Amino acid sequence: MLASHGARRVAVYCGSAPGSNSAFLDQARALGSEIARAGLGMVYGGASVGLMGAVADAALEGGAEVIGVLPEVLSGSEIAHRGLTRLEVVKTMHARKARMVHLADGFLILPGGYGTLDELMEIVTWKQLRLHAKPCVLINTGGYWNGLLAFLDTAVESGFLKAENRRLLDVAGDAEEAVAKVAQSAANPAAG
Repeated sequence: MLASHGARRVAVYCGSAPGSNSAFLDQARALGSEIARAGLGMVYGGASVGLMGAVADAALEGGAEVIGVLPEVLSGSEIAHRGLTRLEVVKTMHARKARMVHLADGFLILPGGYGTLDELMEIVTWKQLRLHAKPCVLINTGGYWNGLLAFLDTAVESGFLKAENRRLLDVAGDAEEAVAKVAQSAANPAAG
């Protein structure tokens, strides 16, 4: 269990699809279990499908508090997870992202598509702008994010991203390492 002054809840950004590799679902489940085992709560996009549903279900099974934040545009669909600790419905996608940031003490990013990439880039940009100092950890399951990481290195080499800002996005190989990095950052805020 993390100290009470440290991280209490992490946001998880990930796909609403399961992906084509079973390792993606396996790591989503492992992440939910690790979050619960660490005594953390979780906030995420509120869906019951894909990696989103898998990570939420595993966290709930482990006894974690799980808060979903769903925009109204998706609330009428069948994807809303009905078994959460709390499901909040907000007006817009922008409101969803802002609410998740408000509720979270750190950010863990699993594989996903445009939405996940949008959330990832926004939260790291906010960290670069010093709007927060919370850990941002990319979980590179099966090398999924290798192309993005190579691009970020190219951005540094090309002079569009400072090397110290490149380091604002931490990388973990799996769920256990990612949760440990959030715990380490909470214990040592200067590292985050």
